[in-house]
Parts: sequence; C-alpha cells; structure tokens
Amino acid sequence: MIVRTCSILVAGAVAAATAVTVHSAQADIAGAYPTKPIRIVVAFAPGGNIDITARTIAPGLSEVLGQPVVVDNRGGAGGRIGSTLVAKAAPDGYTVLLGAAGTLAVQPAFHDQIEYQPLRDFVFTSMISLVPSAIVVHPALPVRNTKELIGLAKSRPAALLMASAGTGSNVHLMGELFQSMAQVKFTHVPYKGAGAALVDMIAGQVHLMFDQVSASGPFIKSGRLRAIAVTTSQRSKFLPDVPTIHESGLPGYESYTYTTLAIPAATPKDAVQKLRDAVTSVVAQPKIRESFERLGAEVMPGTPEDLARRVKQDYDKWVRIRKETGIQIN
Repeated sequence: MIVRTCSILVAGAVAAATAVTVHSAQADIAGAYPTKPIRIVVAFAPGGNIDITARTIAPGLSEVLGQPVVVDNRGGAGGRIGSTLVAKAAPDGYTVLLGAAGTLAVQPAFHDQIEYQPLRDFVFTSMISLVPSAIVVHPALPVRNTKELIGLAKSRPAALLMASAGTGSNVHLMGELFQSMAQVKFTHVPYKGAGAALVDMIAGQVHLMFDQVSASGPFIKSGRLRAIAVTTSQRSKFLPDVPTIHESGLPGYESYTYTTLAIPAATPKDAVQKLRDAVTSVVAQPKIRESFERLGAEVMPGTPEDLARRVKQDYDKWVRIRKETGIQIN
C-alpha cells in the first residue's frame, strides 16, 4: 500500500511538472511571437484589389514584427479555397487571411455547405482599407443621378443592361441590392472580370455597372464613363463631387469592399494582439494611406469589434438578398 501510494504521488508530481513545463513553453512561444516568417494568404489571383492590399501592407508588417511577411495567392471558388485553408491552418499566428467582404460575408451567405464560418473560425484586426464602388453609366445614357436612373429603369423594365465582374461578384450583388431596394429590374450581363466589363461599358455595349472606383476611376475622370453615385454612406475622397446613393434617391443604401487580417480563432491572444497592433501601426503611416488613396481606397479608423459587427451585418444583408432574388452562386 505504501509503495502504491508513493507511486501515485510520484506519478502525480511528474504529471504536474509536465503540465507546468508545457504551459511555460506555450507562454514562451506566445511571448516570443513571431519567431519565423508570417504568411498572408490572398484567396484570389495576383493583381486584384485584395492582392494589392496585401502587398501594400506586407513590407510594413515585416518591419514592425521583425520577421518576413510573404503573400501567398490561393485563388479559386470565389475565395473559398484560400479562406478554408487558413481556417483549418495551425492556429499559431503564422498563417493569416487577407479577408474581404466577399470572403467573409458574401460567400458564407450564398453557400450552405461552406467549410468555414468567419465569425466562428476567425478573429479580426481592425479594418485595413475600405474601397467604395460607384454606379457607372455610359455617357450616352440620359441619367445623371440616382433618381433619374430609377425613373428610367421603371419606365423600361429589364431594358437596361447591367454589367458585372461575374455572377456573385461583390459588384454584381451591389446591383442586386440596388434593384431590391429601388424595386426596379435590370438585365444582368456577367463578365469574366471587371476589365472585360469596362471595355464593353466604354464601347456602349452595356448601360451601367456597379464598379470599384479603383478600377473605373481613370475612365470616370477622363469623361469616358460617368459616375452618378457612390455606394458608401459617406462620399468618396477619390470622387468628392459624386453624391452617395443614400443621399441622392435611395435612403439606407450602403455596400462596399473592405479588408482585414482574419486570424484563426484559436491563435494565442498574445499573437493576435501583436498582429492587431502591427496592422494599426502600418495603416497609420502616411505613405500607406497615400498608397491606398491613389487606388481609390480609404483607411478608416475602427476596432476589431467594429469589423466583426460589419461582417455580421453584411452576412445578414446578403442572406436576405439571396432569399429575395433566388440568386445562385457557383
């Protein structure tokens, strides 16, 4: 009995010591973070707005965190492939997602069998950038504001051709939201990317498009296209003379692209906080703000909680639009 008691005590002491050692090691790892390169996964092909955002902040993050920060493009399935990869990655702070409105709100709202749930599987930094879109029309279309567009669309149901970067793209859904709220009907013409859509817009083959100002801005400023309203609740610094949809005929309308770092939810709090602090530091730099503003994007103050609320509001909005329109996204 004495021997058995001693054995139990020894085993208990060893287990306790092991637990302390493991806990201490985890604390050391968290405290030392980061000790190796960090990978930002972009769930889209190189060259787009999300990719440019990642590559704009990566050098600054590397400088602040003291480790290389590399961008890894994992495109496909509307961003679901790259997003799933990060959601299932080791929660150690070394694999993070450049999350955006499309991957964090749109895709989950339109896919019942999606393999990740943003508000369950990720925590966020504050917003990195906000990219307004605009209702862009061909100059030959006889409308100069939102009210005139709604009036023309009601007088000619389904006659106006609305281009988009593809079915289920963020700009396509902005158009669907507009139609739902204004109770009008356009004919949707999906393209394989915004570039192809803009070519036909300029040629007058289609009538209107909801497009990110970072893409259509040069054509708007040259007069080859006309912006009649922007999609954000506040006017865009890139197009300060263009009113919002909200203020010019459709109260309550708001939709835009935003970006954040999405971090696997089980990542140690210390690592999460260091990533959040690093993002805040980088986007506050004047050179970073200027880089975004040249693209038509804006840096907006906020907190991770603000971003999480934005994702939830957007998700709920797109679920409603899905039910109202019956849109299916592959």
